[in-house]
Amino acid sequence: MRFLDLIRLNPSIPLKKGEEYPFIEMASVGTDSREPLRIARKAFVSGVRFEDGDSVIARIEPCLQNGKKFFCHGIGAGFGSTEFLVFRPRDERMDPKYLYYLLQTNSLRETMIRSMTGASGRQRINTGVFRSIELQPPELGAQKRVGEILSAYDDLIENNRKQIALLEEAALRLYREWFTSLRFPGHEAVPPAGGLPEGWRRSRADSFFEITIGKTPPRAGSQWFSDMYGGVPWVSIADMGNTDTFIFETSEGLTEEAVERFHVKVVPADTVILSFKLTMGQVSITTADMCTNEAIAHFRTELACLREYTYCYLREFPYDTLGSTSGISRAVNSKVIQAMPFILPPLPLLEAFSDRARPIFDSVRARQGLSARLREARDRLLPKLMSGEIEV
Repeated sequence: MRFLDLIRLNPSIPLKKGEEYPFIEMASVGTDSREPLRIARKAFVSGVRFEDGDSVIARIEPCLQNGKKFFCHGIGAGFGSTEFLVFRPRDERMDPKYLYYLLQTNSLRETMIRSMTGASGRQRINTGVFRSIELQPPELGAQKRVGEILSAYDDLIENNRKQIALLEEAALRLYREWFTSLRFPGHEAVPPAGGLPEGWRRSRADSFFEITIGKTPPRAGSQWFSDMYGGVPWVSIADMGNTDTFIFETSEGLTEEAVERFHVKVVPADTVILSFKLTMGQVSITTADMCTNEAIAHFRTELACLREYTYCYLREFPYDTLGSTSGISRAVNSKVIQAMPFILPPLPLLEAFSDRARPIFDSVRARQGLSARLREARDRLLPKLMSGEIEV
């Protein structure tokens, strides 16, 4: 049966111009989340439209290859980036949840990727490819069972994501209370000195950290790259955008030979890393020996108690004050990052903050680890359910 006999592509949805609706931009969509990371409200002028029950995927590189997608649930009618494609069952022959997972199968994803046309770096799916795709879905009852089984994993992942967001906000609230509002323990007895409490220091970031920058080996030499399980995990900004705080997974790794030949800096677990190009201000913490691309800086220190403070400081930093050193919006060079202002409280206060914040970070890490295991189990199960290898 032909794909378009079962599925509508970009179905028509009546939205009134000038009225506000839920709005989802590409940056608000993750690669391993079923639901959007953020939903705004915006007056409708133009854009791709969707409503509850629709499956939405990115149509442009590298967002498609990275797996940006979401299932519209509890959102209502809304709109988003023109770089989305929207899919909806034509009738009761196709279950909406089954369709969402069908779009994630390797065969269908690879077909869409092979169809992409346009200028390098901005290629998009050629929607004509859907006219030639043939499907043989199981009967509706089996589709529903497959959708419910896989959704059970995503329900747990989404619940974890919401709990993680609450934990992160608790850590940031504590940081703001102590270090922005300056209501830290004993603050009444600490006199100001040069605009800061006595004993606090302000200087360049590289006065307090060993700041190193990642590197990307030549893509032409494909032997330098591996999956993350075959080499040193190699963090891209997309990997940072997918994570809440800690990085457990990367889409690619570098071979040991590549790390040695191109002098790629490998940083240990618990290193705070910061993106400073294209998407500036993404902050994450490594969980193992990892390396990164050249758009990511590593803030290394021997002070274990500085980890939580550094993460929060970089999350809250006003990056627009750094300006831009290129024609690319929100991009600076590594020298600007090394020279960016950094405020360091006294060691006893850092230790006290770490004692309060570390249990929160540990809870975040545990929940992220659980979500990573759930995603792995879901992704192993998905092709087996879709192919009928496992009967339901």
